Amino acid sequence: MLEPRPATSNASQRRQPPSGPPGRRSPRFRFAARAGFSLVEVMVVVLVISMLAMIAVPTFAKIKRKAKTAALLNDFRVFAAAFESYAQETGDFPAESAAGVFPAGMDKRINKTQWLRTTPMGGQYDWESNQTHFGVKYRAAIAIKGTATAPLTLDINQLTDLEEALDGSNINWLGGTFHIGTGLVPLYVIQQ
Repeated sequence: MLEPRPATSNASQRRQPPSGPPGRRSPRFRFAARAGFSLVEVMVVVLVISMLAMIAVPTFAKIKRKAKTAALLNDFRVFAAAFESYAQETGDFPAESAAGVFPAGMDKRINKTQWLRTTPMGGQYDWESNQTHFGVKYRAAIAIKGTATAPLTLDINQLTDLEEALDGSNINWLGGTFHIGTGLVPLYVIQQ
């Protein structure tokens, strides 16, 4: 059989204040008062994160630009080898074609999708045969030109990376393998 509970007063059911010296809380209550972060602590964390971002963003942009430059260099070399092979077999380079137009006779030598796509710097590849740029006639060259579907955005840092990779550290925009052509278009010279 159940025994009745002893009667208790309301006062005894209330929580008793922590014991200890006056003015000091017990360890259990000290943690509860310090659970959040102060405004200064939050601001320090935000400052550290923003400084790390300031360092990382330019580095990421440079890595991205270098990757685009490497892709352009690869495309130029692959395409140039195909055009030189065509010229050796037929005795002449293919006829001129406009930007975004696949050169005639290059079907089995160049990946058509790769030629017609937007280049990593914007614009499209343009086969130049017997064209003049700044008063110099080039027998064979590959240009990158802006089209209606692929505008060309020139980045001086990327152009400098291309110039250094193809012609060495001596920057000369009108000499060597990589030039800036008429209309400020990047120009990879195969034969002058």
